[in-house]
Amino acid sequence: MRTYLVVMDETEESKQALRFASLRAMKTNGSVHILALVPQQTFNAFGGVQATIEQEARERAEVLANSAAGNIFGEMGKMPVIAVRPGSPADVIKTYLEDHGEIAALVLGTTSDGGKDPLVQHFSARASELPCPLYIVPGKLTREQLDALA
Repeated sequence: MRTYLVVMDETEESKQALRFASLRAMKTNGSVHILALVPQQTFNAFGGVQATIEQEARERAEVLANSAAGNIFGEMGKMPVIAVRPGSPADVIKTYLEDHGEIAALVLGTTSDGGKDPLVQHFSARASELPCPLYIVPGKLTREQLDALA
């Protein structure tokens, strides 16, 4: 059974990657892990304010991941594994891959406008260090093209 890891955020590229991964999982009788990242705060507020900001960021990430999981469940009939982690995105993903040896592929998406994708750049430059293949889903693919490739 293949397990596909998708990093979920509010971008279209993550939605493309999730669709591809869920279709691949369905075709290979596999599963999907959704990793929602909690953005690091770039400033420190007073203790109570900082805690509130961090809690709100975590809650947004959880809602996003649960919504995506519900969509996958609706299409696949299989609930994905959801994880919400704070920290540096590259470090969190690396640690998650190390902790979950069953992951068969890391699936990331690119922007449709050719913009820079920090995670794609980071992991494609270090693909030889990954414990699994890296799938990069082009952001310019239509839904039909994506479905055909998956």
